[in-house]
Amino acid sequence: MQNILNKIESKEMLVGIIGLGYVGLPLAVEFGKAGFKVMGIDVNQDRVDQLNRGENYIQDVNSDEFSRLVESGHFWATTDYSVIKDIDAVCIAVPTPLNKTKDPDISYIMQVTDELQKYVHKGLIIVLESTTYPGTTTELLMPAIESTGLKVGEDVFLLFSPERVDPGNPIYQTKNTPKVIGGVTPNCLKLGEALYLKVIDTMVPVSSPAAAEMVKLLENTFRSINIGLANEMAIMCDKLGVDVWEVINAAATKPFGFMKFTPGPGLGGHCIPIDPLYLSWKLRTVNYRARFIELASEINSEMPNYVIDLVMRGLNKHSKSLRGSKILLMGMAYKPNIDDVRESPALDIHEMLRLEGAIVNFHDPYVSSIKFDDGMHQSVDISAESIKKYDCLVITTDHKVFDYKMLSDNAKLIVDTRNAIKDKNLNNIVSLGKPV
Repeated sequence: MQNILNKIESKEMLVGIIGLGYVGLPLAVEFGKAGFKVMGIDVNQDRVDQLNRGENYIQDVNSDEFSRLVESGHFWATTDYSVIKDIDAVCIAVPTPLNKTKDPDISYIMQVTDELQKYVHKGLIIVLESTTYPGTTTELLMPAIESTGLKVGEDVFLLFSPERVDPGNPIYQTKNTPKVIGGVTPNCLKLGEALYLKVIDTMVPVSSPAAAEMVKLLENTFRSINIGLANEMAIMCDKLGVDVWEVINAAATKPFGFMKFTPGPGLGGHCIPIDPLYLSWKLRTVNYRARFIELASEINSEMPNYVIDLVMRGLNKHSKSLRGSKILLMGMAYKPNIDDVRESPALDIHEMLRLEGAIVNFHDPYVSSIKFDDGMHQSVDISAESIKKYDCLVITTDHKVFDYKMLSDNAKLIVDTRNAIKDKNLNNIVSLGKPV
């Protein structure tokens, strides 16, 4: 084990990153910047070719820094898993979505596990970063690895360390976000912590992989439940004739005992809509119902329907029906100022409006095109004149670059799901959580 610690200290380790998306590529860049040589592994050949040309596709990665890492030989990518034979430490950052029944889809983890079985070797550090249910590391990865005859904690070192990526966050990124880590054995934890401390400012060790897996799920369940409360509060305030945004902002002045969460058109992103349901699924296997999680998921999932209702109510004021109306969605990313549309509620709103017979376009300066069931849709250009041609604009993402005054001055009707337009005197605005 001392030999491995020496290799970490001297940065002679070859680090492998499996999965080169929003989590894996920023982590690979941090290892490369710290002086390690990094091998990226991804199943997408086009993505691998792009990276090997020094071309970055992740918004949170500095393109100049990345191209320098490629030019200096500190990063290269491949689709060939056999390189694991030459790698000293491997971090797994593959997707863990939900299937159509909202059960965990760990097929990507299982594919990686199958490849690890072929190429695992003595001295290898393996860290799973993909969000998953408690028990995945020890119930799935560990038996597969030990089926090769290698002993975890002696020959191979296995850990779980959940990713905490927040795309577009200007303050907290990979390096300065404290990182939780749990090892199968004390030796596993010692090596994993030593490795990550070379690239992460603060490590938070916990007693086991299951504890680390649970930490990630608690973080996002906390957000899901509190956003669900804010969303239901918006609906209740609407029905009672109260402005929910006024209520929330006033409550947020309390210096203790309250944390501000705001409503919106639904949950989006790679974590909050998905991770709590991993925990809920796992608890069903031990005959326990996670009632808070299920209720929050139900409320949050219904918010796109509430937005459709707001659009219909707004159009009714103009004696227009939804069918045949021209609707423009402003923003398709799941949160402002990024290009990530994963699980974005705007996708559901777009499809629901289209299925109701509306003519739907979208404008998003960060998202050029999106594939829907009826084909590829392109982001449309907008101007003061073009805005006037739409029966309704729906602000689904409050990007800072939007000219909200231009929109409010020229739109016939705006449904504002983000409280982006603050002027209370405008009569062409219908806002989520405010009386229509």
